[in-house]
Amino acid sequence: MSTERPWWSPEKHKDRRPFLSGRAKIKAALRGWFETQRFIEAEPGCLQVSPGNEMHLQAFRTELVAPDHSRKTLYLHTSPEFACKKLLAAGEDRIFAFAPVFRNGERGALHAPEFTMLEWYRANESYTTAMQDCAALLNIAAASTGTREFSWRGVTCDPAATPEQLTVAEAFQRYAGIDLLATLGEDGNDRQGLARGAAEAGIAARDDDTWADIFSKVLTARIEPKLGIGRPTLLVAYPASEAALAQPSAHDPRVAERFELYCCGVELANGFGELTDAALQRQRLEEEMVRKEDRYGERYPIDDDFIEAVAMMPPACGCALGFDRVVMLATGAQHIDQVIWTPLPRDA
Repeated sequence: MSTERPWWSPEKHKDRRPFLSGRAKIKAALRGWFETQRFIEAEPGCLQVSPGNEMHLQAFRTELVAPDHSRKTLYLHTSPEFACKKLLAAGEDRIFAFAPVFRNGERGALHAPEFTMLEWYRANESYTTAMQDCAALLNIAAASTGTREFSWRGVTCDPAATPEQLTVAEAFQRYAGIDLLATLGEDGNDRQGLARGAAEAGIAARDDDTWADIFSKVLTARIEPKLGIGRPTLLVAYPASEAALAQPSAHDPRVAERFELYCCGVELANGFGELTDAALQRQRLEEEMVRKEDRYGERYPIDDDFIEAVAMMPPACGCALGFDRVVMLATGAQHIDQVIWTPLPRDA
């Protein structure tokens, strides 16, 4: 049993309370901004028939017991995305949500099994608008706590600075010396070519590593630590194979309308120009689940209602921001448990 004081001990809570107070201020300020932008706050349910279909995310599984005592498997969602897109199909055009989300197998200074995702969606607007939203939200979070500089493990970032915009291909070339676009193809990616480039950058690929595995290794080891230094970075134009829920780029079908926001080397947000091709959406999610089953021996259901909603959705942009991480950077917290009101005990 851990000898660490529990979060609810008066002494521990006293230490955490300045971070929690900052959290409350940031949340109120962000909510106010969305209201001035004519958004409505949605409250998507956490229990879903599918938790999401991203290969590497692990979900919490539970059972729904009906009055006749029959049982049906349900999941706690890893993101409110599917529910929010159903609301877009229903006719909502600007929605946001501070949603509790659940991801199993994730624990550390920046990860918690239960955390808060701030998601928002704009119908009939470009994903570049969601990028602009991200910059505005960073400013608001910093102003709410009087913070002029974000800091994480000795690295700093000015949240008020205009974000650098960098394509994934540019980042791979700049920080790893890899010509990523040369390994992309509409009919499949060049695994061997990427493996050679990774080896030259000092990153060894295992024999069973896929193109996606190698991409992730390079991104984690060589790219992400260099992003958001001094000013925020918007990493844009992800390979289409790494953007199952995003619209393909009109300029190059090998890449997609996906971006991520970084400060101090920390990923804060993930945004899309939303995919509205239902057939392609089903294909991509099914391919993700095939890969998941091959790697982890399990798969999650495809939400047929979600696929149907995708066919009815208007063009839209959306973004998911790790609210707790933003609070950490804006308040100076060093562990995500410091900014969560009732964190799960670390020995749970």
